[in-house]
Amino acid sequence: MSSHVITEIKNHIGIITLDRPKALNSLSLEMVRTITASLLAWRDDQNVRAVFIQSSSEKAFCAGGDIRFFYDVGTQTPMQDSALLEDFFTEEYALNHLIHFYPKPYIALMHGVVMGGGMGIAQSGVSSRLRIVTERTKMAMPEVNIGLFPDVGGGYFLNQTPGQIGAYLGLTGEIIQAADAIYANLADVYIPSTSIPDLMQLIETSSAADIRQTIREFAAQFAPQFAIEGCQLATHKTLIDQHFSANELTAIDTSLRADSSPFANTTLATMAKRSPLMMAVTLEQLRRCQQMTVAECLRLERTMVRHCFKHGEVLEGVRALVVDKDNLPRWSPTNIAEVNAALVQSFFDEIWPAYAHPLAYLR
Repeated sequence: MSSHVITEIKNHIGIITLDRPKALNSLSLEMVRTITASLLAWRDDQNVRAVFIQSSSEKAFCAGGDIRFFYDVGTQTPMQDSALLEDFFTEEYALNHLIHFYPKPYIALMHGVVMGGGMGIAQSGVSSRLRIVTERTKMAMPEVNIGLFPDVGGGYFLNQTPGQIGAYLGLTGEIIQAADAIYANLADVYIPSTSIPDLMQLIETSSAADIRQTIREFAAQFAPQFAIEGCQLATHKTLIDQHFSANELTAIDTSLRADSSPFANTTLATMAKRSPLMMAVTLEQLRRCQQMTVAECLRLERTMVRHCFKHGEVLEGVRALVVDKDNLPRWSPTNIAEVNAALVQSFFDEIWPAYAHPLAYLR
């Protein structure tokens, strides 16, 4: 058992509790390995009929990968020569793949902050999953703010959102809450935090064949108080589809600048803080992934992340956010107009460390 992941079986439910509250449950390699080992052990265990993943913290389900670890390792050794970074991303993406195709019900309680890697362990899966949000849910794929892109399968699950919402969320890194998450097909049911103890009692006592249906029935009582009128994505969907339908970042920028609405102005101000290069790379990623399987998306993202560390944009983004904390990243290129199409395309060219075999992951 990892000191930051608690695993147990109650009422034939495998319960995984992320327990690294001071770091908002940021995923370490040790945590990834513990979660993976538990899921593999429970996959064929007839005593386990479903998996429930949660957090011990009121503040966060999981804020993503341990970006300070990325910086410390990435600044010491180039990405193409870093076994630690290679191991982390290979094993994290393999975990996302495992969850996506998990044969048993997989339920995620996304209470508090859910970002980056946290989305990867909550959004994976289609037929098996159930994603729960609360009034404290703060969800985002904010990678462009640190010089990265929406990975951990983001190329897949952001494309499952209505219209151009996935492109909007990926390029802006905006934080959304419960109503928006359900509207965007990034969550399934709402349960208020005051009812989490009742939810846990239900999980630990229900004898239902499918615990997901039991949870859905339990959540139904809260639907009347959970009005969709508070959904900002629904309010702005027409503008989101209008401005984010282009396949070029410059076209999106031009479209937004031609609009004097508060939404357009706010969006432009947000995008001005993000990495121009990685916004362009993210847009290309999302368009490429539209016709891909989740495994193909993860393989593509595995290539992309190597380029991110080789280029150094992510190291500069992390420096500005969590190391020096000056919030003044020196992006390269510095603005959207300077982003070179050839540079963007290079992020999708295969690149392998000297010691890595091309088939060593996601087999």
